[in-house]
Amino acid sequence: MVHRLFLLLMTLHCTLATAQPSLVSKPSTDTAEFVTLRGRVQNSLLRFSKSRTGHVAFLGGSITEMNGYRPRICEWLQKRFPDTDFTFTDAGIASTCSNTGAFRLKRDVLSRGPVDLLFVEFAVNDDQDAMHNADGCVRGMEGIIRAVRRHNPGADIVMTHFVNPGMLETLAAGNDILSASQHEKVAEHYHVSSVYLSKVVAARIKAGTLRWDQFGGTHPGPIGNQLAADLAVSILDQGWSESAATEIQFIPHPLPAPILPSSFDNGTLLPLESVEIENAWTLSEPDWSKIAGSRRSRFVEVPLLHSETPSAALTFEFTGTAVGAFVVAGPDAGQLEFRIDGGSWQTVELFHRFSKGLHYPRTVMFASDLPANQHVVRVRLAKSHHPDSQGTAARVLHFVTNDRP
Repeated sequence: MVHRLFLLLMTLHCTLATAQPSLVSKPSTDTAEFVTLRGRVQNSLLRFSKSRTGHVAFLGGSITEMNGYRPRICEWLQKRFPDTDFTFTDAGIASTCSNTGAFRLKRDVLSRGPVDLLFVEFAVNDDQDAMHNADGCVRGMEGIIRAVRRHNPGADIVMTHFVNPGMLETLAAGNDILSASQHEKVAEHYHVSSVYLSKVVAARIKAGTLRWDQFGGTHPGPIGNQLAADLAVSILDQGWSESAATEIQFIPHPLPAPILPSSFDNGTLLPLESVEIENAWTLSEPDWSKIAGSRRSRFVEVPLLHSETPSAALTFEFTGTAVGAFVVAGPDAGQLEFRIDGGSWQTVELFHRFSKGLHYPRTVMFASDLPANQHVVRVRLAKSHHPDSQGTAARVLHFVTNDRP
């Protein structure tokens, strides 16, 4: 009977969290140290309350793309400012890391106009998907922050570090999570507010007030998404309430020198039409019906540069400091060979551990710290492939570059 009552209460809790969000006005005592208001967030308040318009963008992976913390925050903003005409941009793409985020930022977010308020998360995907080193985590996240703030110096930003089981184990062992700690370093440098959600969850699990299955897992359930939304909103509530007794003024956010000069703050998706095909590549939608592996709808009805023929070659030029390829890599993913400015040939692996049954989106970098000059890149499909791959295919959504400022 007690067990049945517990299940009933948990079901009721989840239902209420989904149907009737009750976002908190400030962090509770057990979360306050992990929720940090940095600088000011009054520019968005001024925009929403005075101009009665606002562009709110959400950038991240599948946690952003899913029906999770994002729509809860959107609903709260609409209730808080019922007369404001909001543009909400959902720029979440499953499996993508902060590097991919920096390269697609212009297309997916900035093309819709200056951002007044940005919510960003990439800690999980930089960890389990891209497995970035420290510099890789910084290059992507710092690139995003710098590009958004350069586009609109008044943009307010809230960063959330979500969590997976491996991250919880890292915290339980007394160690820092690489991706989250590097993103937090970027947040501190740019006075960006942040929610260290992974530490909140770890602390509550240790205290016995939350179970991982209650939180909902890597892709949070209703309780986990409600917690994430609550904590993000508490930052805005705190920052905006501090302005209640004073006249709100627009104050641009400072843009200090970068942590890494090689950060991707001028990230761009190179138009496929600018690539010169030498042989055996096709720019079209592949015949997916003949290709093994599941695929996500957003990548199906779009033209790609694709080939399965070893030695298939192409060339392109760009002016900037970094270059790579944004690909979908499936069970038959091969390897790309490349050389820059006539240098030696190098190889990048397209196959990923998640590629065995899925055409998996990922960005592979050729070079990240080039002189800010014009460069010529030649790419060809390798004859070799990963031992677990079934072929030598390459399917390129875009070549990516970090252009010269």
